[in-house]
Amino acid sequence: MTFDFDSPPDRRESDSIKWGRYENKDVLPMWVADMDFTSPQPVIESLHRRVDHGIFGYAQPLKSTVDAVVEMLEKRHLWTIDPSWIVWLPGLVVGLSVTVQAFSEPGDEILCLTPNYPPFMSAPKYGNRISKTVPVVLDHSNQRWEIDWNALEKAVTPRTKVFFFCHPHNPISRVWRRDELDRICDFCLRHNIYLCSDEVHCDLILDPTLSHIPTGILDSQIAERIVTLISPSKTYNLAGLGTSLAIIPDRTLRARFVSAMNGIVALVGPLGYVACEAAYRYCEPWRSELINYLRGNRDFLIDFLKKETPAIRIEAPIEATYLAWLNVQELNLENPAAHFEQNGIGLSDGTDFGVPKGHYVRLNFGTTRAILAEGARRLKAAVAAL
Repeated sequence: MTFDFDSPPDRRESDSIKWGRYENKDVLPMWVADMDFTSPQPVIESLHRRVDHGIFGYAQPLKSTVDAVVEMLEKRHLWTIDPSWIVWLPGLVVGLSVTVQAFSEPGDEILCLTPNYPPFMSAPKYGNRISKTVPVVLDHSNQRWEIDWNALEKAVTPRTKVFFFCHPHNPISRVWRRDELDRICDFCLRHNIYLCSDEVHCDLILDPTLSHIPTGILDSQIAERIVTLISPSKTYNLAGLGTSLAIIPDRTLRARFVSAMNGIVALVGPLGYVACEAAYRYCEPWRSELINYLRGNRDFLIDFLKKETPAIRIEAPIEATYLAWLNVQELNLENPAAHFEQNGIGLSDGTDFGVPKGHYVRLNFGTTRAILAEGARRLKAAVAAL
């Protein structure tokens, strides 16, 4: 079975936040983590059937929807969960904020690695907590981003209550290995810290020699202190349907999490449940082809930068996701994102991810090969303009 990732609908006149940012401007949007591909046909057909029903009142997941999640985790990631562990959420970022509210008090510290997905730093601040960060380091001997374990230990204080962990990691596109995950679990257990593992990109592993290991599968003790967040949103391009899940094995933790949701968090809509079930139950062939296409995009981008714009560097392998973390320090730009925008390509500013100004930008290559090629050409032109 083949799928067409080269001819999606034109999003410029749609309600897309990604494309709407540059309305009436000749700027290619390659910033927010939102792919330009049409969602899988089984999802679309399932949504049509649900729309034809004609009633869209408050909804709850059907048993078949829950079963689809449980079966996917078992088959794809060898993780056997109890259906009662699932808490449905209208978005993954909601899960971060609920975790902050459930397992810490105002003035407490929420720890994470940087660079990192911006809500990892903003969610604690919105909750009157302190965001505390530890930079990852580049190991030049093996060209791989690594956790600075000594710095991580030193960052802990009596007020450190939660560790936000991104796995696979956005934006450095790193798949954490079993030994690293074991150390993370040990770290949280020793310091009596709750672990919130964001695994939203777990189904987008590009390196065929690697696989995703759910953090919650590792240790029976960590199961008493962990919240795992997953969603079909990134893999199947369903972010606008607002459907995510928290998987919380411990009954007491789960009760605290649900209590923190009360009166604040909205229900998932009926279309979100339908799309989630269809994605997990019927769309594995589509996902497999998507990963092959993204690998091709990744390899094209890496090759182009090496040959045409060596001043922009990808410093470590892109093992997962459809995101490239670009080192632009050599360009000596005060505001790299603004410069690239002026030259027709919209990227995410690295400062939003917790790194110094002028050092990095993030590029989303989850788009057609033609758009990516044009974006690469504009990158080169932006460098030449200096």
